[in-house]
Amino acid sequence: MFTGIVETIGTVSRLIQHDDSSSGGGGTSLTISNCADILTDAHLGDSISINGTCLTVTEFDKESFKVGVSPETLRRTNLGSLKESSNVNLERAVSASTRMGGHFVQGHVDTIAEIVSTTQDGNAITFRLKPRDKTVLRYIVEKGYVTLDGASLTVTAVHEDEAWWEVMLIAYTQEKVVMGSKKKGEDVNVEVDMVGKYVEKSVAAYFEGSSGSGGAMLEKMVQRLVDERVKGSAE
Repeated sequence: MFTGIVETIGTVSRLIQHDDSSSGGGGTSLTISNCADILTDAHLGDSISINGTCLTVTEFDKESFKVGVSPETLRRTNLGSLKESSNVNLERAVSASTRMGGHFVQGHVDTIAEIVSTTQDGNAITFRLKPRDKTVLRYIVEKGYVTLDGASLTVTAVHEDEAWWEVMLIAYTQEKVVMGSKKKGEDVNVEVDMVGKYVEKSVAAYFEGSSGSGGAMLEKMVQRLVDERVKGSAE
């Protein structure tokens, strides 16, 4: 579990691509350097979020650590586009004393989104994003949370018909996350707020209950909304 508050930006210092026939199973090994600050209490097997993807520490020293990235993770995230010298957002898993400055983040990427435009607004930048999987838009709400490359950000606008949403990065945030230097056409990892998923599942289970009362309740709610709309029009 993470908070979406990026602790530091690390650098990919080594990248090894494994053949399908090798012990790596076609995945990739990444060595991340320039991150001594988050390794002071590191242990083998710890979880660290790399661009919003929860990965396991397999080796580490005072300045760097190593993780393995499976083929499935490479397909579902933007980690497959990393190169040596690429910068990445890093965050350790939460501890009992962690301040919850962002929101609950699992480190499980839902889809990739493309930056389709960037607009300067004073010293802030507005990013417009289109997701590869458009079904995630039902969890994207204005003023709600979304995790982009592991950073917890606030949604400033949503357009469901055109399948995009926007976030704004203030000058401080631009310096603290990798997205601040990304341009139109580049990709970001997306994890939607998991609270929305749980609410959706709970509501669906209620209305699809075997008792049949859920359907009747939904019908009454819809009828009430229609009645109120008709009454308002008449007035």
